[in-house]
Amino acid sequence: MSQQADPQGGGATGAATLTLPALHAAGMSKTFGVRTVLFPFDLKIAPGEIHALLGQNGSGKSTLIKILAGYHEPDDGGTCEVQGGQLEFGSPKASHRRGLRFVHQDLGLIASSSILDNLAFTRGYESRFGTIRARAEYDRARAALAVVEMDVDPKTLVVALTPAQRTGVAVARAVEFGGASAAVLVLDEPTATLPTEDVEHLHGMLRAATANGVAILYVTHHLNEVFRLAHRVSVLRDGHLVESCAVADIDRATIVHRLVGSQLEEVQRSTRGSNITDSPSSVFTVEDLRTEYIHGVSLEARAGKIVGVYGLTGSGRESLLGSLFGALPRESGTVKVGDRSVPPFQPKRSMEAGIGYLPPDRKTTGGFMHLDATENLTLAGLRPFWKMGFLRSKAELAETKSWFARLQVRPADGYRSALAIFSGGNQQKIVLGKWLRIAPRVLLLDEPTQGVDVGAKAELHRQIMQASDDGAAVIVSSTDVEEIASLCDRVLIMREGRFSDELTGDNVNEGEINRRFHGA
Repeated sequence: MSQQADPQGGGATGAATLTLPALHAAGMSKTFGVRTVLFPFDLKIAPGEIHALLGQNGSGKSTLIKILAGYHEPDDGGTCEVQGGQLEFGSPKASHRRGLRFVHQDLGLIASSSILDNLAFTRGYESRFGTIRARAEYDRARAALAVVEMDVDPKTLVVALTPAQRTGVAVARAVEFGGASAAVLVLDEPTATLPTEDVEHLHGMLRAATANGVAILYVTHHLNEVFRLAHRVSVLRDGHLVESCAVADIDRATIVHRLVGSQLEEVQRSTRGSNITDSPSSVFTVEDLRTEYIHGVSLEARAGKIVGVYGLTGSGRESLLGSLFGALPRESGTVKVGDRSVPPFQPKRSMEAGIGYLPPDRKTTGGFMHLDATENLTLAGLRPFWKMGFLRSKAELAETKSWFARLQVRPADGYRSALAIFSGGNQQKIVLGKWLRIAPRVLLLDEPTQGVDVGAKAELHRQIMQASDDGAAVIVSSTDVEEIASLCDRVLIMREGRFSDELTGDNVNEGEINRRFHGA
């Protein structure tokens, strides 16, 4: 039986060494055309082990996962064994037969259906004489949920579950899928959208799964998770495996060095006023905002200051900024930029008033994946490029190049490449740059660094602070307490559709935010 990670933090001491690895990849590489995205490497994961896989966007993590899933075939010469059996590359069915299971960021659950149905959809129902064996299916679903220690009625609709419970259902489905035993469970950024309490809940589910001998390859950008959860950690950089060791044998600074190739400078607000009255007058004011999920919220944001909004998913936090911008409806309340009122549900009027809004999901609402990077960057402000009814494409491209340099977008010459081909971190830089280049008076940022690597996160934070220093009033809504603490001058804690607390000055730190949030 493997030794489990310490749930109180401090990392795991390592899984017990077993003769037969759950997964052993040797000499695998992958080249697309003339570009090698994954260089030959060796990786072993023991049964019952949680193995964290880290890497900046574009480091090769997704390519490795797609090879294991049977979507890509590696270059000649590489091998992969699962529980001692040779994995047949290029076949999702073969990957499944060998015991590889996957939980992607998009969980693929049907919210309007029950847990039981979601578990059964992928493998089929047990039946007899053409009739579903309801009792057998119920018991089977209970057993699958027990593997991840979920004590929930399988008849519960997925829409009624917390985000962590939904991820737990996806894990249970992966482990149980098809009736064949799971040897290795691959989770791709499972906590990217989860608040702190749900992260701990999910971690408990994963530890329960490893107690049954399942090995876990855990892809994450959150370094704190590595030390709380994992036994071992591997780091990919530019397609090379640059580190693979026990978590107990490495510290955070070394991991960061392996990730980015050099020491990453910490990005944090250097000074904070102890009181907001020393700032200029309010640029952005909200009074008695009411929506389906928000019950009478008022706030103000001042030029050159960053206000943070922190709260769990379901607190109303996740719909606040969308309602202020007009992307989501609001029932009542006033929103003003200076003396100018902003009407509800009219994003165009919000933009005219000087508001920019970065939604939490760059792929569906933040950017246009099929358009190129230049079009995405300039879309919010095309007027400077129009002359006599024609778009001056050379001027547009010249401005795009300058913003690529400022934002450190990679590839640096990808101006005409579709947004979809960029890594997540570079996509986020581009969709943020769309608003930065028009210099809005008010910048509303919803989960601005969700799902990006540590290097991209630092660069995005620099750009946000620069926008504030240039005079914008910035509001950041996030479930990342570390992000809120490092960026913001003032923090509002949201609970049940209302602000329950406010922190300013030296009280804006991780410990105090958590203490106030949990009511200590």
